[in-house]
Amino acid sequence: MAKLVFGMMQSLDGYVDHMDFAPGPTLFRHFIEDVRGLAGSVYGRRMYEVMRYWDDDHPEWDADERAFAAAWQRQPKWVVSRTLESVGPNATLVEGDLEGAIRALKAERDGEIEVAGPDLARSLTELGLVDEYRLYLCPVVLGRGKPFFAGPRPPLRLTASERIDEHVIRLTYVPA
Repeated sequence: MAKLVFGMMQSLDGYVDHMDFAPGPTLFRHFIEDVRGLAGSVYGRRMYEVMRYWDDDHPEWDADERAFAAAWQRQPKWVVSRTLESVGPNATLVEGDLEGAIRALKAERDGEIEVAGPDLARSLTELGLVDEYRLYLCPVVLGRGKPFFAGPRPPLRLTASERIDEHVIRLTYVPA
């Protein structure tokens, strides 16, 4: 059975915004290895549209960006949307019964499946389907934006902490 994991970079004041801060080289390489090891990713429409950037080849990319793109393109993706009519390569559109679809996905897969985006994570948290939360704390304060926990905060228990580089700490929590 697969484990559903929601993890994102977050500011010290609890916001996620890939436009306001980006991973440094060490954290980016960490994410490359993470994506290589995933059994897949579940996206909401907005986050999927942002990540579609990695479907195309960009001549200005360096070796790490090419490695991330290759890993992202290879992994299976499930896109939860009521408005999209189609999705790109190696992706499946999830419509209708979100809970049933994700429970079936977890039952038929092994390994870790990433949940991408706080809105989708909120819905899956409310359904009791997220098995682990990974907060990558970055030394920035945004003062605004989309919070990591987009809905009620579930009771959590800290299971691990890891320094990723000189600036970022990953905190791992499971539902209490």
